[in-house]
Amino acid sequence: MNKITLVASLILAGLFFQVHGQNPQEVLKKMDDLMSAPIDRVATVQMTVTNKRGESKTREAELKQMGAGYRLYRYTKPENKAGIATLSLPDGKMWLYMPAFGKAIKITLLSKSQAFTGTDFSYEDMSGIPYSDRYTANFENSQNEKELLLNLSPKSKQTEYSRILLALNKQYGYPTQMAFYDQNGAYIKKADYNYTKQGGYWYAKEVVMTDLRKDHSTAIEIMNIRFDTGLSEKDFTIDVLKTPSESD
Repeated sequence: MNKITLVASLILAGLFFQVHGQNPQEVLKKMDDLMSAPIDRVATVQMTVTNKRGESKTREAELKQMGAGYRLYRYTKPENKAGIATLSLPDGKMWLYMPAFGKAIKITLLSKSQAFTGTDFSYEDMSGIPYSDRYTANFENSQNEKELLLNLSPKSKQTEYSRILLALNKQYGYPTQMAFYDQNGAYIKKADYNYTKQGGYWYAKEVVMTDLRKDHSTAIEIMNIRFDTGLSEKDFTIDVLKTPSESD
Protein backbone atom coordinates (compact mmCIF):
# COMPACT_ATOMS: atom_id res chain seq x y z
CA MET A 1 0.00 0.00 0.00
CA ASN A 2 1.50 3.37 -1.04
CA LYS A 3 1.52 6.44 1.19
CA ILE A 4 -1.44 8.16 -0.53
CA THR A 5 -3.58 5.04 -0.32
CA LEU A 6 -2.65 4.58 3.33
CA VAL A 7 -3.60 8.17 4.20
CA ALA A 8 -6.91 7.83 2.36
CA SER A 9 -7.64 4.58 4.18
CA LEU A 10 -6.92 6.18 7.54
CA ILE A 11 -9.22 9.12 6.74
CA LEU A 12 -12.04 6.78 5.71
CA ALA A 13 -11.48 4.66 8.79
CA GLY A 14 -11.65 7.79 10.96
CA LEU A 15 -14.93 8.84 9.34
CA PHE A 16 -16.34 5.35 9.80
CA PHE A 17 -15.41 5.38 13.48
CA GLN A 18 -16.85 8.87 13.98
CA VAL A 19 -20.21 7.82 12.56
CA HIS A 20 -20.49 4.25 13.76
CA GLY A 21 -18.73 4.75 17.08
CA GLN A 22 -21.58 6.96 18.27
CA ASN A 23 -25.12 6.17 19.32
CA PRO A 24 -27.44 7.91 16.80
CA GLN A 25 -30.03 8.67 19.49
CA GLU A 26 -27.33 10.37 21.57
CA VAL A 27 -26.27 12.39 18.52
CA LEU A 28 -29.89 13.55 18.10
CA LYS A 29 -30.11 14.38 21.81
CA LYS A 30 -26.92 16.49 21.52
CA MET A 31 -28.56 18.43 18.68
CA ASP A 32 -31.59 19.08 20.88
CA ASP A 33 -29.33 20.19 23.73
CA LEU A 34 -27.50 22.61 21.43
CA MET A 35 -30.77 24.07 20.15
CA SER A 36 -32.11 24.60 23.69
CA ALA A 37 -28.80 25.48 25.39
CA PRO A 38 -29.70 29.08 26.38
CA ILE A 39 -31.64 29.48 29.64
CA ASP A 40 -33.99 31.66 27.63
CA ARG A 41 -34.11 33.81 24.50
CA VAL A 42 -36.03 36.83 23.26
CA ALA A 43 -36.00 37.85 19.59
CA THR A 44 -37.79 39.55 16.73
CA VAL A 45 -38.80 37.17 13.96
CA GLN A 46 -39.24 38.25 10.35
CA MET A 47 -41.21 35.77 8.28
CA THR A 48 -41.41 35.96 4.48
CA VAL A 49 -43.96 33.77 2.68
CA THR A 50 -43.38 33.31 -1.07
CA ASN A 51 -45.83 31.64 -3.48
CA LYS A 52 -45.08 29.80 -6.73
CA ARG A 53 -45.42 33.06 -8.71
CA GLY A 54 -42.61 34.60 -6.68
CA GLU A 55 -44.96 36.95 -4.81
CA SER A 56 -43.94 37.54 -1.20
CA LYS A 57 -45.60 38.77 1.99
CA THR A 58 -43.64 39.70 5.10
CA ARG A 59 -44.74 39.39 8.71
CA GLU A 60 -43.07 40.12 12.04
CA ALA A 61 -43.46 38.46 15.40
CA GLU A 62 -41.93 38.44 18.84
CA LEU A 63 -40.46 35.22 20.18
CA LYS A 64 -39.89 34.27 23.80
CA GLN A 65 -38.49 30.87 24.67
CA MET A 66 -37.27 29.22 27.85
CA GLY A 67 -35.35 25.97 27.49
CA ALA A 68 -37.00 23.42 25.23
CA GLY A 69 -40.40 23.32 26.91
CA TYR A 70 -41.70 26.88 26.83
CA ARG A 71 -42.24 29.02 23.73
CA LEU A 72 -44.46 32.05 23.08
CA TYR A 73 -44.81 33.34 19.53
CA ARG A 74 -46.88 36.48 18.86
CA TYR A 75 -47.41 38.34 15.58
CA THR A 76 -46.87 42.10 15.67
CA LYS A 77 -47.13 42.94 11.92
CA PRO A 78 -49.07 43.33 9.65
CA GLU A 79 -52.11 44.76 11.37
CA ASN A 80 -54.45 41.92 10.32
CA LYS A 81 -52.11 39.38 11.96
CA ALA A 82 -51.12 41.38 15.04
CA GLY A 83 -52.02 39.66 18.29
CA ILE A 84 -52.30 36.12 16.90
CA ALA A 85 -50.18 34.02 19.24
CA THR A 86 -49.20 30.45 20.03
CA LEU A 87 -47.97 29.05 23.31
CA SER A 88 -46.03 25.78 23.60
CA LEU A 89 -45.77 24.16 27.03
CA PRO A 90 -44.08 21.01 28.35
CA ASP A 91 -45.59 17.61 27.50
CA GLY A 92 -46.52 18.74 23.99
CA LYS A 93 -49.32 21.11 25.01
CA MET A 94 -50.04 23.94 22.58
CA TRP A 95 -52.49 26.84 22.64
CA LEU A 96 -53.59 29.28 19.94
CA TYR A 97 -54.91 32.77 20.65
CA MET A 98 -56.95 34.62 18.01
CA PRO A 99 -57.89 38.21 18.96
CA ALA A 100 -61.16 37.88 17.04
CA PHE A 101 -62.30 35.09 19.39
CA GLY A 102 -60.84 36.64 22.55
CA LYS A 103 -59.87 33.32 24.10
CA ALA A 104 -57.18 30.67 23.87
CA ILE A 105 -57.90 27.44 21.97
CA LYS A 106 -56.06 24.21 22.67
CA ILE A 107 -54.37 22.76 19.60
CA THR A 108 -55.15 19.04 19.32
CA LEU A 109 -52.81 16.34 18.06
CA LEU A 110 -54.76 16.20 14.81
CA SER A 111 -54.55 19.94 14.14
CA LYS A 112 -50.79 20.07 14.83
CA SER A 113 -50.24 18.84 11.27
CA GLN A 114 -52.08 21.87 9.87
CA ALA A 115 -50.26 24.91 8.48
CA PHE A 116 -49.08 27.44 11.04
CA THR A 117 -51.08 30.60 10.21
CA GLY A 118 -50.79 30.19 6.44
CA THR A 119 -47.06 29.37 6.34
CA ASP A 120 -45.18 26.26 5.20
CA PHE A 121 -44.48 25.29 8.81
CA SER A 122 -47.00 23.16 10.66
CA TYR A 123 -47.91 23.65 14.31
CA GLU A 124 -45.90 20.49 14.94
CA ASP A 125 -42.85 22.08 13.28
CA MET A 126 -43.19 25.16 15.48
CA SER A 127 -43.80 23.31 18.74
CA GLY A 128 -40.18 23.24 19.91
CA ILE A 129 -40.59 19.73 21.36
CA PRO A 130 -37.17 17.99 21.29
CA TYR A 131 -36.71 15.68 18.30
CA SER A 132 -35.19 12.99 20.51
CA ASP A 133 -38.47 12.86 22.45
CA ARG A 134 -40.49 12.37 19.27
CA TYR A 135 -38.22 10.33 16.99
CA THR A 136 -35.94 7.30 16.99
CA ALA A 137 -32.68 7.95 15.14
CA ASN A 138 -30.56 5.67 12.97
CA PHE A 139 -27.54 6.49 10.85
CA GLU A 140 -28.01 6.55 7.09
CA ASN A 141 -25.68 4.29 5.10
CA SER A 142 -24.43 7.20 3.00
CA GLN A 143 -22.38 9.87 4.81
CA ASN A 144 -20.11 12.73 3.77
CA GLU A 145 -17.10 14.49 5.23
CA LYS A 146 -18.96 17.54 6.60
CA GLU A 147 -22.29 16.11 7.76
CA LEU A 148 -23.82 13.27 9.72
CA LEU A 149 -27.00 11.86 8.19
CA LEU A 150 -29.72 10.49 10.44
CA ASN A 151 -32.98 8.81 9.56
CA LEU A 152 -35.67 9.74 12.08
CA SER A 153 -38.68 7.48 12.64
CA PRO A 154 -41.62 8.81 14.69
CA LYS A 155 -42.27 7.20 18.05
CA SER A 156 -45.98 8.06 17.78
CA LYS A 157 -48.43 7.77 14.91
CA GLN A 158 -49.81 11.19 15.83
CA THR A 159 -47.64 13.00 13.26
CA GLU A 160 -47.90 13.96 9.61
CA TYR A 161 -44.44 12.56 8.86
CA SER A 162 -43.45 8.95 8.26
CA ARG A 163 -39.78 9.89 8.57
CA ILE A 164 -37.32 12.78 8.50
CA LEU A 165 -33.90 12.63 6.86
CA LEU A 166 -31.69 14.92 8.97
CA ALA A 167 -28.27 16.33 8.03
CA LEU A 168 -26.14 17.60 10.92
CA ASN A 169 -22.95 19.64 10.89
CA LYS A 170 -20.37 17.04 11.88
CA GLN A 171 -18.16 19.43 13.86
CA TYR A 172 -20.73 21.33 15.92
CA GLY A 173 -23.88 19.19 15.75
CA TYR A 174 -26.47 21.70 14.53
CA PRO A 175 -28.94 20.82 11.73
CA THR A 176 -28.17 21.94 8.18
CA GLN A 177 -31.17 20.40 6.40
CA MET A 178 -34.22 18.26 7.08
CA ALA A 179 -36.19 16.35 4.44
CA PHE A 180 -39.77 15.46 5.44
CA TYR A 181 -41.73 12.47 4.10
CA ASP A 182 -45.50 11.98 4.41
CA GLN A 183 -47.31 8.82 5.51
CA ASN A 184 -47.19 7.50 1.93
CA GLY A 185 -43.41 7.89 1.81
CA ALA A 186 -43.47 10.92 -0.53
CA TYR A 187 -40.85 13.66 -0.11
CA ILE A 188 -43.05 16.68 0.64
CA LYS A 189 -41.04 19.39 2.41
CA LYS A 190 -37.50 20.45 3.19
CA ALA A 191 -36.02 22.84 5.73
CA ASP A 192 -32.66 24.55 5.17
CA TYR A 193 -30.89 25.99 8.22
CA ASN A 194 -28.29 28.75 8.52
CA TYR A 195 -26.74 28.60 11.99
CA THR A 196 -24.53 31.26 13.55
CA LYS A 197 -22.94 31.78 16.95
CA GLN A 198 -23.52 34.65 19.35
CA GLY A 199 -21.61 34.60 22.60
CA GLY A 200 -21.50 30.97 23.66
CA TYR A 201 -24.66 29.89 21.83
CA TRP A 202 -25.40 28.56 18.36
CA TYR A 203 -28.81 29.50 16.96
CA ALA A 204 -30.68 29.29 13.64
CA LYS A 205 -30.27 32.75 12.15
CA GLU A 206 -32.45 31.69 9.19
CA VAL A 207 -34.66 28.73 8.38
CA VAL A 208 -36.31 28.26 4.98
CA MET A 209 -39.15 25.72 4.78
CA THR A 210 -40.13 24.72 1.24
CA ASP A 211 -43.34 22.86 0.42
CA LEU A 212 -42.41 20.82 -2.66
CA ARG A 213 -46.04 20.03 -3.47
CA LYS A 214 -47.09 23.68 -3.72
CA ASP A 215 -43.79 25.24 -4.87
CA HIS A 216 -44.23 27.53 -1.89
CA SER A 217 -41.74 28.60 0.79
CA THR A 218 -41.50 30.41 4.12
CA ALA A 219 -38.27 32.01 5.34
CA ILE A 220 -37.83 32.81 9.02
CA GLU A 221 -35.07 35.23 10.01
CA ILE A 222 -34.15 35.81 13.66
CA MET A 223 -33.20 39.40 14.54
CA ASN A 224 -32.24 41.30 17.70
CA ILE A 225 -31.78 38.09 19.65
CA ARG A 226 -30.93 38.23 23.35
CA PHE A 227 -30.06 35.30 25.56
CA ASP A 228 -30.55 34.60 29.28
CA THR A 229 -32.82 37.58 29.95
CA GLY A 230 -34.43 36.25 33.12
CA LEU A 231 -37.71 34.83 31.82
CA SER A 232 -39.69 32.52 34.10
CA GLU A 233 -42.72 30.22 33.90
CA LYS A 234 -45.03 33.16 34.63
CA ASP A 235 -44.09 34.54 31.19
CA PHE A 236 -45.58 31.44 29.56
CA THR A 237 -49.16 31.19 30.76
CA ILE A 238 -52.42 31.11 28.83
CA ASP A 239 -53.23 34.60 30.14
CA VAL A 240 -50.15 36.15 28.51
CA LEU A 241 -51.28 34.94 25.11
CA LYS A 242 -53.38 38.11 25.03
CA THR A 243 -51.64 41.18 23.69
CA PRO A 244 -50.40 43.64 26.35
CA SER A 245 -53.17 46.13 25.57
CA GLU A 246 -55.83 43.45 26.14
CA SER A 247 -54.15 42.03 29.24
CA ASP A 248 -53.86 45.38 31.07
